Amino acid sequence: MNRLPTLALLFSLAAPLAGCSLAPHYERPASPVGEAWAEPVATAGADAVQAADMAWREFFTNPTLQSLIADAIDNNRDLRVAALNMERAAAQYRIQRADRLPTVGLDGAHASQRVAEDLSSRGESYVSRQYTASIGIAAFELDFFGRVKSLTDAALEQYLATEEAHRSARLSLVSQVAMGWLQLVADREQLRLSQETLDSQRATYDMIRRRFEQGVASELTLWQAQTSVDTARVDIARYSGMVAEDLNALSVLVGRPVKSEEIPEYALNGATDFPELPVGLPSEVLLNRPDILQQEHLLRAANANIGAARANFFPSISLTTSLGRGSAELHDLFGGNNGTWLFSPSLYLPIFDTGRNLATLRVSEADKKIAVANYEKAIQEAFREVSDALTLRRTLDQQLEASQSLVKATSEAYRLSDARYRSGVDSYLEVLDSQRAMYAAQQSCVSVRQARDANLVGLYKALGGGWK
Repeated sequence: MNRLPTLALLFSLAAPLAGCSLAPHYERPASPVGEAWAEPVATAGADAVQAADMAWREFFTNPTLQSLIADAIDNNRDLRVAALNMERAAAQYRIQRADRLPTVGLDGAHASQRVAEDLSSRGESYVSRQYTASIGIAAFELDFFGRVKSLTDAALEQYLATEEAHRSARLSLVSQVAMGWLQLVADREQLRLSQETLDSQRATYDMIRRRFEQGVASELTLWQAQTSVDTARVDIARYSGMVAEDLNALSVLVGRPVKSEEIPEYALNGATDFPELPVGLPSEVLLNRPDILQQEHLLRAANANIGAARANFFPSISLTTSLGRGSAELHDLFGGNNGTWLFSPSLYLPIFDTGRNLATLRVSEADKKIAVANYEKAIQEAFREVSDALTLRRTLDQQLEASQSLVKATSEAYRLSDARYRSGVDSYLEVLDSQRAMYAAQQSCVSVRQARDANLVGLYKALGGGWK
């Protein structure tokens, strides 16, 4: 009897049923944050380029910084692990997807057996030989209730989640390198400022020492001048160590040793020239962040796993079938009426499993609730990051303007007090106070400028930029 039409009919009936799924209908959870930012911002125009669509080379235009970021993307070990996890998830998805189609295999076998005389129906011992060749399907599950489909959907969402995790890791790495770069430039500028202050105070100290030797200046004035020199020396030693630490931190991020000489000397106002970042509505911005997309894919995977858990309550049908040839002699294997076939469907109906299937369903439902909470948490954290960056954005601009004005005022006060001291009008204590105020204002201005640039980098990252 020819079984090929029967098998074809069986598969044609199973195909539409295999497309069903017992997974709940997926609905994206409502956003747990407001529809506007805490800090009022101008709405981005229709033609404005969103941060998520702005490649990092368009935002970070300094050539040296671009080179460091490119090396980090190529060499960073954390990013490499994220990429390998993505490749692994893709392979795992292909494995799971393969279960939706039957595996067809070709089998050939030979068996020889000597039958003992006492066991032989012929009354004498003999050697029995058997040759077989067949092609068929082994234990293919007919997915009537969508169990395999749900598992395949879950594997796909897991892969997409790792893809978003890789994008998120890339975004984080780009911003970390930029932050490390800004810290290095700021510490170098502080070191340069300390060195200039030391040179200036040494010249002043030498002048006062000569006046002291001539009996014009007091010993108190000499020691006061010495304190300014030593303060600058302490700062030089401190910032030299911080610059070395900054280089070490960059080396870890970049994935190779970063030498001081390969990074030109920059002032903060020459090292950065970041473009303006338009900010849209939260619903537009947050959905572009890879970490939020990652959590949504994990939520979809958990939703699909519920379908697989529900399918465990229903019967499962597996099919094993083959067509082939069999013969006692090899030369007769493909001749004569030696065709063979096997049709072996099997049915498994769960009756009593001590609550295993019900517990599995409860676990999958709990996993979905956890995924929903993680998704909402990711949105809340992203909203807070953007809101904080927008709030600081305005205040840091004000701080920088005030700091620059303070540097100008204290520099002029120092110039006038030094002139009055040299003219014999004021004591050196007035000069010392003016110098300390100017030095502190200069240091503060560098710190505020660094904080402002770091805020722009943080806002770029918070808005989902930097992964391209």
